[in-house]
Amino acid sequence: MTIDFTLDLRGEPCPYPVIYTLETLQDMEKGQVLQVIADCPAAFKNVPEEVVKHGYTLAQDPVKNGQELIFYIQK
Repeated sequence: MTIDFTLDLRGEPCPYPVIYTLETLQDMEKGQVLQVIADCPAAFKNVPEEVVKHGYTLAQDPVKNGQELIFYIQK
């Protein structure tokens, strides 16, 4: 998988990971992959739910690495 953009949101409280992820996806081209790194515990549930609700695809299951959450989202 090729990652086209990385959004590092460590330290951002919820709901900002969801907001910034959706804003970034709007500016991307169809088929591109966005990697999102967050450490807000609620993001593990909220980011996947919201991106799917807005018509985007999870390129793979979210990865939990210690307190970091890593998402791969395809536009």
